[in-house]
Amino acid sequence: MRVPAEARVDLDAIGDNIGLLRERAGGAEVMAMVKAEAYGHGLVEAAGAALAGGASWLGVAKLAEALRLRAAGVTVRTLVCLGVPGEPYEDAVARDVDLTVGAVWLLDEIVRAAERAGRPARIHLKADTGMSRGGVRGRDWEALVDAALKAEAEGQVRVAGVMSHFACADEPGHPSIAAQLGAFTEMLGYAEKAGARFEVRHIANSAAALTLPEARFDLVRPGIAAYGLTPVPAAGTFGLRPAMTLVAAAALVKRVPAGSGVSYGHTYHTERDTTLAVVPAGYGDGIPRHGSNLLQVLAGGRRRTIAGRVCMDQFVIDLGGDTLAAGDEIVLFGPGDRGEPTAQEWAEALGTISYEIVTRIGSRVPRTYPGGGR
Repeated sequence: MRVPAEARVDLDAIGDNIGLLRERAGGAEVMAMVKAEAYGHGLVEAAGAALAGGASWLGVAKLAEALRLRAAGVTVRTLVCLGVPGEPYEDAVARDVDLTVGAVWLLDEIVRAAERAGRPARIHLKADTGMSRGGVRGRDWEALVDAALKAEAEGQVRVAGVMSHFACADEPGHPSIAAQLGAFTEMLGYAEKAGARFEVRHIANSAAALTLPEARFDLVRPGIAAYGLTPVPAAGTFGLRPAMTLVAAAALVKRVPAGSGVSYGHTYHTERDTTLAVVPAGYGDGIPRHGSNLLQVLAGGRRRTIAGRVCMDQFVIDLGGDTLAAGDEIVLFGPGDRGEPTAQEWAEALGTISYEIVTRIGSRVPRTYPGGGR
């Protein structure tokens, strides 16, 4: 059955990207981040592709994502990076999910969940090394380490890892990078001196995994790079291949006279008699409304700029003297092999990052997996 728009995901590309990241990791394990529906690519399918490519861990943001993976039969080590009060931590413990702990109150809640589950929880301590987001620092770090080691001695938890996150790893040479590495080393030293015996120490995201050998420790956590998009645009693509191609079928093709206003607000007027095509994807599908009169797509072998405002369900392109037939394929973005824009190009046009472009593609755009992957 034909659909108005679809996101075609190359699972082999994801596996190959993970293979490249493993090589760059220099012996460190790879945790493939599959949060946010695997950056829009499909949680379970992308997780399988990443594991086939050599990832030995999976990482998610929210507990519900980890439980979905377990329900799908994915048993590999999986880390949840965020937690809020009242979540079903007992389910996480029972299903062998690793949990990030960046506050004593969360440790206490997980300890109680472990007691109900009848088995120790596996946790990773989150150090705030300078991003001022998750985790703790200073005396709060010392209190968290001491409380976690006490809970471990009492058999309630296993302190399996220690972690942090870079703020500016995508800006090579930024002074915060060295400062955060120094803070991480110091905080790690405190924990180990206090008696912690970590399985894994990790701080490297995609950018650090690719550009900072000193940050790889035991484990790297690539996210956007797993899906073939560069975390450091100024440094090139690193040989990564974008996995997502967003396409739509032309819904309507028609001639209009010169001077015709197009779409809401008539922010675009035709300069001459011309042919317009209606593309059945809009901001309700994740096409940025602020891409109106700005973003390009590939139609009829040529790039065309969106004509007028992006609507909730559709937008219009001006074909000039060319034509299409209803049902002809229009490529919104992809790897660029056929001359189509890439997600990175869309991001640069909009003053944002490629992460936002792929993750915002909505749930009514089906994900398809041509070839099925490995």
